Amino acid sequence: MIEALFNQPNYLAAKKTLDAVALRQEAINNNLANLETPGYKRVDLAPNFEQELEKASAAKDSTEISSLNPTLAVDPSAKAVSKDGNTVQLEQELMRMNQNAVTNSLETQMVTNLLAKMRLAIKGQ
Repeated sequence: MIEALFNQPNYLAAKKTLDAVALRQEAINNNLANLETPGYKRVDLAPNFEQELEKASAAKDSTEISSLNPTLAVDPSAKAVSKDGNTVQLEQELMRMNQNAVTNSLETQMVTNLLAKMRLAIKGQ
């Protein structure tokens, strides 16, 4: 019975998004660490993850949401702006870091609210 509470599509989607946020933060950290590494290619979440999560969430398919796992991939849209072939741009990475922090805050709040509702239901209030 308790497993059913944690298998709700909204909860699972928020959890998977938090997994993706953590992985994206790792990618941003690596990108910033390699800002001046010649030939380094920017990495980010594989673009298909967000599309698949959105599709599974819209269908409210808990099984599909649970099976999704975020992965990293080289960003094919990143272009080298210097002669050394590095595709990391400091301003863009800092902007993505801020966006990622906002997403983390929003999803954490969502999970917290869902858990608070479950706690109230369990207590019978």
